[in-house]
Amino acid sequence: MIERLEIIKNHYDDLERQLLDPKIMDNYEELMRINKEKSALEETVKKYDEYNKLKENIASLKELVNDPEMGEMASSELEEANEKFDKVTKELEILLIPKDENDGKDIIMEIRGAAGGDEANIFAGDLYRMYTRYAEKQGWKTEVINEVPGTAGGYTQIEFSIKGDNVYSKLKFESGSHRVQRVPTTESQGRIQTSTATVAVMPEAEEFDYQLDMNEIRIDITRSSGNGGQGVNTTDSAVRITHIPTGIIVYSQTERSQIKNKEKGLNIMKTRLYNLKLREKEEAEGAERRNQIGTGSRAEKIRTYNYPQNRVTDHRINFSIMELERVMDGYLDPIIEALITEDQRRKLENEQTS
Repeated sequence: MIERLEIIKNHYDDLERQLLDPKIMDNYEELMRINKEKSALEETVKKYDEYNKLKENIASLKELVNDPEMGEMASSELEEANEKFDKVTKELEILLIPKDENDGKDIIMEIRGAAGGDEANIFAGDLYRMYTRYAEKQGWKTEVINEVPGTAGGYTQIEFSIKGDNVYSKLKFESGSHRVQRVPTTESQGRIQTSTATVAVMPEAEEFDYQLDMNEIRIDITRSSGNGGQGVNTTDSAVRITHIPTGIIVYSQTERSQIKNKEKGLNIMKTRLYNLKLREKEEAEGAERRNQIGTGSRAEKIRTYNYPQNRVTDHRINFSIMELERVMDGYLDPIIEALITEDQRRKLENEQTS
């Protein structure tokens, strides 16, 4: 572990020196790349500095333990320092786990009503509210890119961006099929129905992640559709973008400006193609992919929201919380923290056995 930490610290120091080079200062792309790389290492380097200071402190305290005057106080401080040293060591082990390069990115989330007709669309709307409330609590910003409202409420499909600090690192495990068990408002007999909605979470492609070839793109201008309301109008401002090689279609209509809808649409297209590239890479990595929590596939049932029992269960880690109403109001922290902790445990276990 120490050898790896020394390599990281030396590389961090080298990056700091590079940032003082006038040639780098004049190269915007290189400057951004170095700053991003340095920022990714900073927490580990600071934690390693803390580790070394604690190690020196423990060595000094051990020398004082047998001192007639200072021994008692030194023994007490040594016990406390050893506990802190063990804690910092464990934190360093987690920091050395290979990072997901997308953890710091913003995301585009897509929610669709699936099995269950109108109730599935209503549930999709409930999930949209849950995620936007969670984002609000985190201080993140959300913006709708495209929406297709359900006839009885909710959405048959809604796509929206979430921007803020480390959004993907918190929400990357939300992809999959979410199931609700409750008595629908459309059910007159009071029977419990099971419906599903699917969630897809995509790290938003940044400027240097994916270069879109406009020769492979077809753009059609259409009339906005929907049930009216803010952001939807009847002018020819909606944009449908098709990526010819893959057949991927993106529809953007929330802005009144055709130019803005085109800009949004191209951004989500770039993100979809970037995520397609990521999935292909993950499939090629095989063993590492199997150690991850879930596949991220729409078909994978990841969570059940059981209203009669006031329970939310994440099936991938067998975690349940008996506070369904709070969860639906954006109280996702316990579930997300449990998923992150389990992911770290699996990765650390994999690192130690490899």
